[in-house]
This record gives sequence, C-alpha cells and structure tokens, in this order.
Amino acid sequence: MITDNQARKLMKYLHQEETLGVAAAKAGMDEKTARKYRNLDRLPSDIQAERQRGWRTREDPFAENWLELKAFLEDNPGLEAKTLFEYLQRQYPGRFPDGQLRTLQRKIKIWRAQEGPAREVYFPQVHTPGRLSQSDFTHMGSLGITIGGELFDHLIYHFVLTCSNWETGNICFSESFESLSQGLQQALWTLGGVPEEHQTDRLSTAVRNTGSPAEFTDRYQGLLDHYGLTGRKTQAASPHENGDVEQSHYRFKKAVDQALMLRGSRNFTTRKDYELFLETVFAQRNSNRQAALREERATLRPLPSNRLTACTKHSVRVGPSSTIRIKHNVYSVHSRLIREQVTVRLYADTLEVWHGQSHIETLPRLRGARHHHIQYRHIIDWLIRKPGAFANYRYHSDLFPTSRFRLAYDALVKAHGCGKADRDYLQILDLAAKENELAVDHALQDRFDRELPLSVQALEEQVLAGCRPVPVTDRVMPAVALSAYDCLLQQGEARG
Repeated sequence: MITDNQARKLMKYLHQEETLGVAAAKAGMDEKTARKYRNLDRLPSDIQAERQRGWRTREDPFAENWLELKAFLEDNPGLEAKTLFEYLQRQYPGRFPDGQLRTLQRKIKIWRAQEGPAREVYFPQVHTPGRLSQSDFTHMGSLGITIGGELFDHLIYHFVLTCSNWETGNICFSESFESLSQGLQQALWTLGGVPEEHQTDRLSTAVRNTGSPAEFTDRYQGLLDHYGLTGRKTQAASPHENGDVEQSHYRFKKAVDQALMLRGSRNFTTRKDYELFLETVFAQRNSNRQAALREERATLRPLPSNRLTACTKHSVRVGPSSTIRIKHNVYSVHSRLIREQVTVRLYADTLEVWHGQSHIETLPRLRGARHHHIQYRHIIDWLIRKPGAFANYRYHSDLFPTSRFRLAYDALVKAHGCGKADRDYLQILDLAAKENELAVDHALQDRFDRELPLSVQALEEQVLAGCRPVPVTDRVMPAVALSAYDCLLQQGEARG
C-alpha cells in the first residue's frame, strides 16, 4: 500500500529526474502506480477519504440493471460476476465495455458481504490427548517419483493424532479395505498404543451407504472392535471435518517435494530406498512434536495381543483356462488346479493362493480393473501340446517375460514364419520354465550380442553348459592410438 510519504517523494523526484521510471524507483513504487498518483496529484489519504464520503464520484453503470442481476444472485448465489457481465453484454450489445467488469465484481462483492447468504462457519476444536485420530489416502503422482527410472504411481495412507499432530503413513496403491487395514494397524503398532476414536471420510470400504442401518461395513467394524476403537465418519461433502489429516496431506507432500529437491533426484533404485526416504521425512516432521506426543502416549490404551490379518478371503473355482478372477482382474494358477476350489487371501500388494491348508503361491496384486497377470509356467505344458493356440491367445502379451524373449520371437518369425516360430518359441519358454529363466535370458543376450543364429537346440546347449554373457563392465576396450591425433594436428598445421 502506497503511503503519503512515498507520494510526496514521488512528486519531489518528478521535478529532479528525467523519466517517470527513475522517479518511481526512487520513491519505492511501480511505474504504473506512480503514473496514477502523478495524474491525480493527490495524496493516498485524500483519495481514501473521498471513497469514504458516502457518495460516488462516477455514475453507477449497472444501476438500471441491478434489480435484474440481484434476482439472479438471490436465486443462485454461486453465480460469478463474469458470468453475469457476459449476460449483460449479450442482452445489451455495445452498452457495457470490457473495462467495466471490475466495477461489477466490486458491486457483487459488496452485495455478498452485506446482503448475500451467510457463509459457512468453521468452529475451532479443542483436542484432548489420546482421544481422536484421523486417517485418509493421498495421491503422490504429482511429485513425479520414479523407481528404477519408471514412474511410481502410488498413494500414501496417512495417519494423524489430532492433539499432538504426530503422523505416519505407508505406501499403497488403492483405497481398498486391505490398504486401510494394513495402514491403520501399522500406524497403531508404530505409535505403541490405541486412541479412543478413529475418524475417516466416507470411504466406501469403511462406511456403509446412508440407506443401511449399520454405520460401518462389517470388515471395518471388526477391525475397530479388535483395537477397541470407536469409529467416526465425516458428513457427506464435508472434507474439512477431517481437517487435521487433510492439512497434513498438503504439508507432508510439500515436505517430500522439498526433500526431493535437496536430494537432487526423484528416482530411487528400489521401493525399499523410497520407503526409507519417507520414514526420514516423517521423522523430521515429528521431531518437534515429541513433548506433545509423550503427553498423548501417556493417555493411550494398550494394544491387543496380536494384529489382525490385513487381508480379505475369496473362495473361487479355477476355470478351464487355468485362471481365476479376483476384484475384476484375471490371474493364472497352475493348470493342475483346473476345476479345483481355491482360497485367495487378498492383501494390499499381493494375493496368496491356497488349496486346502496348503499355500500354493503368492502373486502380485494388480491395480485397477480389467487387467491380467498370466504366468507362462502355469500353462506351458499344454501350450507345447497346443502350439496353434499361441498366436491368438487372449493373454498373448503376458507370455514374454522379458524384452529379449520378445526379440527372440520376432527373430524366429522373421526367419521361419509364424507357424514354426510359435513352436520354437514355446520350446524356449518351456526351457525357461524347466531350467532357469534368467539363464535363458542371458543366453539370448549372448546370441544377440554375437549375432549368432537363433535355434532352440543351440540355446539349450548353451543354457545347460552354464555359459553366461560377458558383463559390460568386464569388457576390455582397446587402447587408443594417440599417433592418429598427432597426424590430424600436423595436417591442420600444414593447411594453416
């Protein structure tokens, strides 16, 4: 805000300096502002006094249409001034130039403050130690974090104690019950105690629809009961009621962003490295909360004797294609399980396949819906017997475990055509399943590097012999002959 003293200095420098810009700089104001006060030739206090006189210095251009505009605002208080201004320009062409938009904005702003609807009031709360915790999920995609050079699209389950503001969290990939259960339990066991209440927003995995008599889902209520927590939820369309964790989302993500800038890279070698980085950020943010946390921990109730298994169970029958469908995604299992009933334990990141009391295997959980994870080892025995099914197999793309397997198939197609290429490639897959996928991958790399022809027999001999390609770091580079550079220099001198 320009003071009277600045305006007086401007008037003084206007008589001493050649340009308005220099005088404005010396008076400590923008050149546009200086031009305004030069033209008005009045002090800021005089201008302010005129504004408070109670009468207008110019005629109100919207006086004739104000009742019409006011009716619009009373019916729809959310209408913006720009929308109403454009309406007037359409209704009365040429009457309202663009420069009058700011005048209408001020007029509507005054109406909202003096006659408009009451605004929502936010009531500061008193936080009692050990009483309330809040949690929510926040997306981290905007930070551009990569693992091994590939974009790592993920969420953070974020837990906060509202009194001390102590916080923690963990990586997850969806707002599923499994992620909620794993995140909440990990937070409580890290904290070392249980508060009285836990509040979430209206997560569909935790909160039932309003038409149901029960407030929470059975699974979430079971989780709350195990820890002796009283559940709370926000009102519909009222995210501010979860305000502590919502504000912590913003500040936590900002802290992560700043720490990444200091680190100088947003790429991490492994997920574990990134998890350790996040732990450091949480520790730094909690460092100044230790006194309040000690007070709060003293009021927490003890943890139960054990954690709940953070999974949901699904009983499914294996179909004739050796696949099961879980949460709208398709996974393959071994063909010997076709027509068998299996139990799937679905966790936040993985799923376990059980047959009877036996754990068959663990598969990575797919994110989203309508995806598929087909493991060639599950079906290769029958693909070898039915090679004609390979070309048009619905999950054809899943049968190339690495890029070199894809290159091998393309090379076989180029050399022999599709029919023989399909049979030969399936034999390579069979070799990888029976011997070692990594060994086959290395053998393919070696043959590509040495530009050797690709045949199943030669590849099998190389794998069984245990031959490995020479690592790039072990290759010997020939010494550079510096005499060649001497010749170039001599030629340059001769031409000069």
